[in-house]
Amino acid sequence: MRLLIKNARLLDARGEHGTADVLIAAGRIASLSGGDAERVVDAKGAYLAPGFLDLHAHLRTPGQEAKETLETGLKAAAAGGFTAAVMMPNTVPPLDRPEAVRGVLARAKGVRAARALAAAALTLGQAGERLAELFRLKEAGAVLFTDDGRTNEDAGILAEGLRYAGALGVPVAVHAEDAGLRAGGVAHAAPLTEALGLPLNPPEAESARIARDLEVQRWGKGHLHFQHVSTYSGVKLIRQAKQKGRRITAEATPHHLTLTVDALKSLDPVFKVAPPLREEADRRALIEALADGTLDVVATDHAPHTREEKERDFLRAPFGIANIEVAWPLLFTELVLKEGFPLTRLVEAFTDAPRRVLGQAPVHLEEGAVADLVLFDPERVAEVDPRAFFSKAKQSPWAGWRLSGWPLLTLVGGEVVHDRLG
Repeated sequence: MRLLIKNARLLDARGEHGTADVLIAAGRIASLSGGDAERVVDAKGAYLAPGFLDLHAHLRTPGQEAKETLETGLKAAAAGGFTAAVMMPNTVPPLDRPEAVRGVLARAKGVRAARALAAAALTLGQAGERLAELFRLKEAGAVLFTDDGRTNEDAGILAEGLRYAGALGVPVAVHAEDAGLRAGGVAHAAPLTEALGLPLNPPEAESARIARDLEVQRWGKGHLHFQHVSTYSGVKLIRQAKQKGRRITAEATPHHLTLTVDALKSLDPVFKVAPPLREEADRRALIEALADGTLDVVATDHAPHTREEKERDFLRAPFGIANIEVAWPLLFTELVLKEGFPLTRLVEAFTDAPRRVLGQAPVHLEEGAVADLVLFDPERVAEVDPRAFFSKAKQSPWAGWRLSGWPLLTLVGGEVVHDRLG
């Protein structure tokens, strides 16, 4: 179907490009000056941007479909303006074999929503002891290798993985926490959490492991990507390494950019996440690092759980926040509108930057480009209502927050996969 989006404000990582009537046909942007179409939408000045790509999403398939399915997860992604999401491999069983990767990608193709990309386990069983068959995993469709959810304790295995993955042109992503320093910690070490008697996870657990992994990457070469950076000290180490031209990228999450350890005074497990929410000084450091490119991308670390799991007491509840549907309006509101964060840089962190991490070409708003697009309204204000999430996870730290910039349309290959216009 040919679709005409009239009066759209064009916005991509290069900046704003005025208003245009955008014709979508045969899966691509056919024209920026209108044309005949079966469906005509008046954007009324809403922004049209390239679709977002999430480097870090837990879609829980196979084996954990009570938490999320490919259908609910990819529809939630589309509702958040994402046209593609990288599925993490810590499933049951883990995505550590080529047939598992091919199988989950084949299942995802049947879902009319965001595209699914697959991360594969770096080591067999994510046990950190033996490398998985990285060449065959790449052939099966893996775009990233990671033992996400587990820290890579054996530096030699990580170095070997970086060398092998580097030869294949695939990045290796790490959950940078020192297991010994983290121990059984569930909360950031702060006066509040000490007073609450919670087991503590100090910021040094992150910075010590980032420092080690930077040395491992110096030896192993390859492309090392740091997941969900949460501390000022971690940012400082990454900035120093990147200034020396090291092949390093890193991500920040919506929750670490907008929440702090102070939220834990309620002891509500909805705020329980790994790495934990940190101090305001850490949050400010993350925002600054995202602005200057030290942190390359925003990745959601979307981690859905059942209501029953998240309603346990704080110590027994699982780590994780479901946020893929609110990531864009949350950061558009809290960073761009409230703090003057550069809109173009935020768009880049959701679009070109994650594609660069994966070695993909950027998607810009020009004739002939693939029509992976999102239309969002900077004036549309609505409360976060977890009950209305497409995700199976019906809880959110931002429930009741009034946010702007909600996606109205999401297109994947020119097909509308999310429609709030009716």
